[in-house]
Amino acid sequence: MNSKNWIGGEWITPNEGTSVVKNPSNLQEEVGVIHLSDESQVFQAEQAAKQTFKQWSKLTAAARGEHLYKMAASLEKHSEELATLASSEMGKPITEMKGEVTRGIHLLRYYAGEGVRSDGEIIPSSDVNVLQYSRRTPLGVVGVITPWNFPVAIPIWKFAPALICGNTVIWKPAEIASLTATKMAEIFEEAGLPAGVLNLVIGKGRVIGETLLEKIEMNGLSFTGSTDTGRKIAALCASRNIKYQTEMGGKNAAIILNDADITKTIPMVISGAFRSSGQKCTATSRIIVEKEIYPAFIEQLQKAVSEIKIANALDPTAYLGPVASKSQYDIVNSYTEMARSQAEIIAECQTSISEEGYYIKPLIASGVQANHSLVQEEIFGPVAVTLQAENFEDAIELCNQTIFGLSASLFTTDLSKAHRFLDEANAGMVRVNQETAGVEYQAPFGGMKLSSSHTREQGQAALSFYSEIKTCAIKHTF
Repeated sequence: MNSKNWIGGEWITPNEGTSVVKNPSNLQEEVGVIHLSDESQVFQAEQAAKQTFKQWSKLTAAARGEHLYKMAASLEKHSEELATLASSEMGKPITEMKGEVTRGIHLLRYYAGEGVRSDGEIIPSSDVNVLQYSRRTPLGVVGVITPWNFPVAIPIWKFAPALICGNTVIWKPAEIASLTATKMAEIFEEAGLPAGVLNLVIGKGRVIGETLLEKIEMNGLSFTGSTDTGRKIAALCASRNIKYQTEMGGKNAAIILNDADITKTIPMVISGAFRSSGQKCTATSRIIVEKEIYPAFIEQLQKAVSEIKIANALDPTAYLGPVASKSQYDIVNSYTEMARSQAEIIAECQTSISEEGYYIKPLIASGVQANHSLVQEEIFGPVAVTLQAENFEDAIELCNQTIFGLSASLFTTDLSKAHRFLDEANAGMVRVNQETAGVEYQAPFGGMKLSSSHTREQGQAALSFYSEIKTCAIKHTF
């Protein structure tokens, strides 16, 4: 398969260079070719989005919702094909990828329903004979920059609320996810999405992303990616008074208290840490355990980790597959080497795999201080570290000892401590007796500190970002 741009309803094969996509599960297999764009394609997308905005924004929200329902139906029709391509392109196990595509379908239907829901409220006026009310209005042209780790769900949870609010979109996917993005655009074209409503531009971030940020007339931008890039994007958008939203890193903690049911807790901690090869911003990377239960917990953890199945992403029995790319493989391996030289490896996957791919066996380290790089830096791979806590208060302090604040979990049967944790953990998403990485699409998604720009995605919160509130008042007698 070859990547293409979809701009103003037209398919364009750019010619600013190419790169071959190898299957990270099997490097002997070529998945497709990415064709890279120059900045001229971004300007084309800008013109298409601007022109289409005039018609799209004037449709009733119900009519826009019908288009989203058709997009969902088309996505459902091609779900198997899309999931297989995405797994082959970036290495997420096929069972997880099928679930991600299903989530995309549900997201489209969820926001399609917003087309017939209230978008404002009646506000009493201090004057007589005045009707005063608020309503949402679209921002205009919105830029969307998406990562490779959720190549289907994250783009949809950005542009679905953007579209239902009446905006048009310029979409720049991660280079690693370009083939998946092209297939999604083909699926949405088949669904009859009007030309220019969603414009796909594929290329390198330093070319396409910088052009979007510095030269395009945009009214909003939503980004998911690294913290360093997100902070630069925030500064550029602020300087141009562009409404922005950045979802960035995480160093998420799972706290296990003495009264936790270890047998039930272990599977959730492992899932949070190692599903998708740990390539989630919500992945569990710090495991904080009260000292009295620590030996028993580690014993069961070691057994469970040793039995994890790592395999080709298209193997339906794979618990995790490879990491997504050579670059990702090298970065994560630098942390595994650090763990082996500076910490104690207390648990490691024992599965062997014969295929040539970017496979990294899950491991858990211990024996380092809370300020160590393994504890403080986002690894974005199947590597976690354990810390012992003296008591509940110490565990909360360790949990909060990070520059990030995306997600955190507590495992306990003590209702009082559960409520304290929900209040005292400095994270945007806090969960009790659940893994850190499970987030529902109808609930707000986002973090505190350097994990987010303090807005929220998904749920009703997304509508607030992709629209502006207009206050209207009319006096019906003079």
